[in-house]
Formats: sequence, structure tokens, C-alpha cells
Amino acid sequence: MSEPLTCDVVVVGAGMVGAACALYATRAGLEVTVVDRGHVAGGTTGAGEGNLLVSDKAPGPELELALLSTRLWAREAREPGAAAEYEAKGGLVVAETPEALDRLREFAGTQRAAGVSADPVPADRLHDLEPRLAAGLAGAVHYPQDAQVMPALAAAHFLRASGARLLTGREVTRVLRAPDGTVRGVRTDRGDLHAPAVVNAAGTWGGELAERAGVFLPVLPRRGFVLVTEPLPPRIRHKVYAADYVADVASDSAALQTSPVVEGTAAGPVLIGASRERVGFDRSLSLPAVRALAAGATRLFPFLSRVRALRTYAGFRPYLPDHLPAIGPDPRAPGLFHACGHEGAGIGLATGTGLLIAQALTGRTPGLDLTPFRPDRFPCPAQEAAP
Repeated sequence: MSEPLTCDVVVVGAGMVGAACALYATRAGLEVTVVDRGHVAGGTTGAGEGNLLVSDKAPGPELELALLSTRLWAREAREPGAAAEYEAKGGLVVAETPEALDRLREFAGTQRAAGVSADPVPADRLHDLEPRLAAGLAGAVHYPQDAQVMPALAAAHFLRASGARLLTGREVTRVLRAPDGTVRGVRTDRGDLHAPAVVNAAGTWGGELAERAGVFLPVLPRRGFVLVTEPLPPRIRHKVYAADYVADVASDSAALQTSPVVEGTAAGPVLIGASRERVGFDRSLSLPAVRALAAGATRLFPFLSRVRALRTYAGFRPYLPDHLPAIGPDPRAPGLFHACGHEGAGIGLATGTGLLIAQALTGRTPGLDLTPFRPDRFPCPAQEAAP
């Protein structure tokens, strides 16, 4: 005899992506339970800057997802009771040399052809947009579609608005499967939850959860640090970053990479990033990374050299080898859906991901082609021969 259903869908992960999946699934009429071994926004979401970006994405599937998500974020921000500190501040990508500016303008041209608003800014107009920028920069491109939210607030708001049942402090130890291989729920350290669909929104631990379902998904952690300054009056109007940030995002290197990313917040502190390195789940403070962040930020905004940094924190981006997330049904385990591996773009891509997952869960045609995001696109490593 089969067990009575607990709900229609179990979403594993109470971060931003899991919260968005819950929101859109409940709007589609499904009964949802969200389970997390920690607390809401306790992983990558809580360590994020809240970037909603199209500016750093080349034409292709990720940019299409970002454009969809950008439209959805703007719509969600207008919902009554929305409390996510959404700011449609725009992004400013600056080039320090003429050569970098040529590459940036060429990149922006390809983005414009794909539907991105990307406006060239000559050197003599930079201070109209950002009066405190350093002198001598070669130019920039302005991206008015870029925005920002406070990610922990956004995740909490989406979960509350969804009405989903929320179970925190429960670790999923196994994805339950019937003899025919179909998913029938999850086993937690505090009991089973029975459902015909499970969504893997476990972020950096998405590969581990996939393994507990008996499938392979090579999610790896990519560490990054953020510097937080003392609260300041509004001084930085946009999200401002150097053009080499785009190359760092697309890099496969495991070594430390840093490029200056600077933005103000509604609460006053300035957030300074961005660093990337693959060091497993090591949370140790990296002085080389932090020093590089400070040096890059003061190179863009010299006034920051006189501002105190109050703290720094680390987070782990869920990284997949081809830099695309895994989104949609897993044919290897019918009833298992993946929504993870967004690397540093999970906050921005959460709304589009949530909508696509809800469409897939209810048998509707997804708004985007999910083929590039197939979770089974990675070949499983060959098993070592037994001695």
C-alpha cells in the first residue's frame, strides 16, 4: 500500500531559488512543503549581494533566463507587501584602458542584439553618472536593467507569500524512490515527507542531494568574500564594476580571481566584491582576497580609502562546469526536478527559475527552452575498476 501524500511538491532548500520555486508552484495551485537543514537564507543566499544582473551575461541561454527573471523581479517588487529592498539602480561597467573599453563596447553590442539595454558612456560623461569615480577611466557602458535586492529579505518574503509549509532544521538524508524509479518523496532526519515531486534547490549542496537521489550532478563550491563598510550617506548611485569582472565570472580557473565590484545599499553600508576561488568549503579568511578587494574598490572610488571596513564575510557559489544552472526534470529519476547550480547569479535568476519549475511541475510548456539546462547533460565519471 502506498503512503498517503504529505503534499504535491517537496522543495529542498530555503534559499532564494527554493523560495521562488515555492512561490510560483503554489501560485500554480500546488501544495508545497519547503525543507532545509538550516534556516531560511542560511546558505549562499545569506552571503550574497543581491545582484539582479543582465550586464555580465553573454548572449545565450543564461541571458535569456536573466531577461525573463528581470521582468519578473520588477513585477514582484510591485506586489502589495513586497519587502525586499528592490532598487532598479542600474549598472555601470567601467573600463580602465582604451583596449578594455573596445572589448567592453564590442561585448555590449552583442548584448544589445539579444535585447539588453546597454548605453555607451564616454569618459567625459562618467562623473554625470557617478561623481565620485576615479579620474582617468577610459569610459563605460550603462545597463539600466540591472537592479538589486536584499536577498535574505527577498527569500523570506517569497516564502511567506507562497503560503508553503516551511520545515527548517531538517536534513534530507535520502530521496525516496519507488521500485520503478519514480520519486515518492524524501526521508529526513525527523521523518518522511511523501510527494510525487521533489525540487532540488539545495544550492551548493545540490550535487550532494542529487547523489542521495541516485543521480549525478557535479555542483562545486566557489568561494567569494564581501567587504562591508561603515554606514554612509548615499554616495554610489549604481552597481559599479570593472570590465574584467565578466571574464572572471566565465573563468574555469580554481585560483583566486578578484575584480572590483562596488555598490551602496539602502541601509547605508557599501558592499565590495568580488572574489572567486575553488577551495572546497573552507571558510578561512583569505587576506590576499580581502586586500585585493579593498585595493580594487579604492581604485574605482578613491574616497573609500578613508572609509572603515566593518566586517567581511564568505559565501560559496554553486558552480557547474559549463556555467549554466541545472533547471527542470531529471529523466533519470522521474519526479525529481533540479533548480541549482546558478553560481553567483542565483538571486537574479531565481524568479525565472521558479516560474520554469512551476511550469514543468504542472505539465505546461516552459517559457524558455530547458534543453541547455538539462540536469543529465554531464557524463557520470567512470567508476574505478575493482581491484
